[in-house]
Amino acid sequence: MGSLALSRVAAQDPAPTIADEVARLARQELAPIAAAVDAGSVYPGEFLHRLGKVGAWSSHVPQEGPADLRWAIQSMAALGEVCGATAFMAWCQNTLVWYVANSTNMKLAARFGDCFSRGRVLGGTGLSNPMKSFFGIERLKLKGRKVEGGYIVRGALPWVSNLGPGHYFGTIFEREDEEGATVMFLADCSDPAITLTPCKPFLAMDGTGTYGVQFRDVFVPDELILAEPAAPFVKKIRAGFILLQAGMGLGLMKDCINIMDEVHAPLGHVNRYLPQQPPQFRELYAEFEKEAMALASDPYNADDSYWRRVVALRLRIGDASVAFAHAAMLHCGARGYLMSHRAQRRLREAYFVAIVTPATKQLRKMLADG
Repeated sequence: MGSLALSRVAAQDPAPTIADEVARLARQELAPIAAAVDAGSVYPGEFLHRLGKVGAWSSHVPQEGPADLRWAIQSMAALGEVCGATAFMAWCQNTLVWYVANSTNMKLAARFGDCFSRGRVLGGTGLSNPMKSFFGIERLKLKGRKVEGGYIVRGALPWVSNLGPGHYFGTIFEREDEEGATVMFLADCSDPAITLTPCKPFLAMDGTGTYGVQFRDVFVPDELILAEPAAPFVKKIRAGFILLQAGMGLGLMKDCINIMDEVHAPLGHVNRYLPQQPPQFRELYAEFEKEAMALASDPYNADDSYWRRVVALRLRIGDASVAFAHAAMLHCGARGYLMSHRAQRRLREAYFVAIVTPATKQLRKMLADG
């Protein structure tokens, strides 16, 4: 991305080369299929595996205690500059890695750590419903009861992304036999008691491997338990869960600025009358990136003030993504209204950044609740 954040630390840490390589692959291999991923005719599984080979899913794995999310965010932003759907799937994969990397279940970590972080096995995150539940918006949809060697889980989740045969995802159930107790676990999509049902077509990003997931008395062995109880674990990983989403918004906003710059030559004489111009958006983008990099270097910070900064940044990025994409459409005029122009795709993707959990309305509630 050529960001200031990368250039500041390049001499100290070779990890930024991962973001550079991701950006190269995004331009060469992802750009030609971005429209197909958006339309749902392509799920870019092979590309996601390839990204794992260059380290895209491993840069944020904690090293002897500390964790640093900056390179993961930069890599996702490089993907998001080309394809919002793929940036979202990258967030799903990175979040799955984040769960396993923070689990104290050593058997689980040993079994899944490398295969997820190296991209040999893909998967997602089923925390949309639990995140809403923890903040009083809806009830947990999965229930579980203790049996010998694990739990029996039943219920359904309406939308879980980056799934398919052989994929895994992390989610949470409420214990039926112990009021208020919750357990976080890995769900194996190849389990015959788990059914994946394709969702109805979305406004955008249909190639994201998004399914409704039905659990019909699924046996979840102790070896697949990420955390019990779940609540303290969620508190530990929640900042990373939200901060990693910044990559989606940053990449989209960067390309919206690119779009406005591209039409300056033919349309600048009239676009100058629009109230918002690329220099303003570049300044705002730099603010977001600076704050994201500062927060991403310390994801285990337990201070309430840090958590509020994370929530506030995610809210601003959600709102700004829509504003950037709206401006790009207006700068393009009629040419941006063509289905063949990426400006209209960016606008549709921007609404997803604003509504994916935690949506801007939930973030506002979280800030209001303190």
